[in-house]
Amino acid sequence: MKIHKISLVNSFKSNNQAQKNQQNPITNSSSPLEKSPSKDTFEISIGYVNDAHGQTNNMMRILSGLEGDLILSAGDNDIGDEKNKAIHKATFKFLNLGNIQATALGNHEMDTTQADLIDSLKEYKGDILTINMQKDDIEDQDQDDVKTLGRANLLDHLKASKTVEVNGEKIGLLGTAPIDLLDRLTHPNYHTDCHIDPLDESIENIQEEVDNLKEQGVNKIVLLSHLGLKKDKQVAQKTDGIDVIISGHSHELVEGITEGENLLYSKSGEPVILTEAGRDGNYFGKLNLTFSKDGIITKAQNNLGTTGLFHRNLVNQYIFNEVLGKPEKIGVVKSAPPPPKSLTEENPHANFVCDVMREETNSDIAIWHNCGVRNFFHEGEIDSRDIKDISPFLDFVAVAPVSEKTLVELFKKAIKDTYSSSSRKPGLFAVSGLQYTVNPKKGTLESMKFIDKRGKSHKINVKRPSETKIYKVVTDEFLMSAGADFNTLAKEENYYIKYPYDKDVMVCDYIKRKNKPVVINQTGRIKFTDK
Repeated sequence: MKIHKISLVNSFKSNNQAQKNQQNPITNSSSPLEKSPSKDTFEISIGYVNDAHGQTNNMMRILSGLEGDLILSAGDNDIGDEKNKAIHKATFKFLNLGNIQATALGNHEMDTTQADLIDSLKEYKGDILTINMQKDDIEDQDQDDVKTLGRANLLDHLKASKTVEVNGEKIGLLGTAPIDLLDRLTHPNYHTDCHIDPLDESIENIQEEVDNLKEQGVNKIVLLSHLGLKKDKQVAQKTDGIDVIISGHSHELVEGITEGENLLYSKSGEPVILTEAGRDGNYFGKLNLTFSKDGIITKAQNNLGTTGLFHRNLVNQYIFNEVLGKPEKIGVVKSAPPPPKSLTEENPHANFVCDVMREETNSDIAIWHNCGVRNFFHEGEIDSRDIKDISPFLDFVAVAPVSEKTLVELFKKAIKDTYSSSSRKPGLFAVSGLQYTVNPKKGTLESMKFIDKRGKSHKINVKRPSETKIYKVVTDEFLMSAGADFNTLAKEENYYIKYPYDKDVMVCDYIKRKNKPVVINQTGRIKFTDK
């Protein structure tokens, strides 16, 4: 196997000074890739995004900086089920406005029914690509299920691959859905007629499709993958012909290019570059490449743009407001810490939301899963869309009686699953009315206390929790009874009340009623031990 070495141009991260100087924080004017290509080389810049998760404010900022000869997405652009139709419309507006020519199929694209996804796809000028999803024929299914669950001939509206022409050269694109797609769905019953090939079979399918593209004379190929970075590394090393993998699903932030990390080599020794831009649209990227005449990468530069440093274009704001409605000014955040960097850190922003839910519903305990928190409170003026971005799913707030044993078992399972997962999903819980201790090394719940409304703490025996002690618990309906990752806390028929809105509405009403600057500093509710 001959290893082809490439020249790496130092990448850089955008900063506040660049914005102050009115420079584009994602472009390096001194990059050798900005020069005219020589006779036997081909140069291309690829703008990329992944896992924007329906974050409309970030989408508007990304549109102010995202650029490239070819612009692509690794999936999870959207979020939420059929209750989130405005978000779906805004997401596909974003894809069109950003000239994103293709995207992988992420699990969140499948949060909604197949029929609703097809309706959204009709508005998309590009294509959703997936090589590894199979589906039962509609004609062979129970027609009552087809109608009730919104099933349709989804694969007729998806593609395995496509070719695009950039600066006179053909570029091959193909995509993959996540292997665990069916385990990550908001409504698994909508898609029980779908099947994702296991990883080994997916790799075989990828190679076969790459070979098909090469037979068409395409020697520059990009894989849009929602497998996650760890699996994508296997794809890179077990296939031939892929040049670039834009990753999604694992929410990792890949800066620059490092040999052995995100510069790997194919079976025949050709370089394969992998990259991923975190989660929730907080970053986006631009990959500059030089290819030889044989379609082998000879020079590369990977740049990341920090979304928060870009302004929302007024025209795009107007377009999004037409879809989502004009946001309402809510109040002012006086101070707030940076958001946590991982799902295993305490999240004061989510704790604040739990405090609001607990107070507004007069509950004993409020909880919220960290993987459902998609943004954070920014200092300064905030509006209803800022708060909606923190909780973009539409999961109605629910209050129900929950036994101490059920509550403890929920925490035990979530903590165990979190520390046994490389992506640290589903993450720790934000809480109000509770304190708990976690052992990260063991992945265990060590202790727990209930904090009553007078501030008095009551120890909960996590080894032998009571089956008869009942707490009034508030959370969203997803965590209460519908979440794929979680034990059921209470069935809907046992709810005290289900509010006809989600946490964002409750938080907006709370802040407006209090009518004073908000301070986010709710910490000390999770402790960590290694004993």
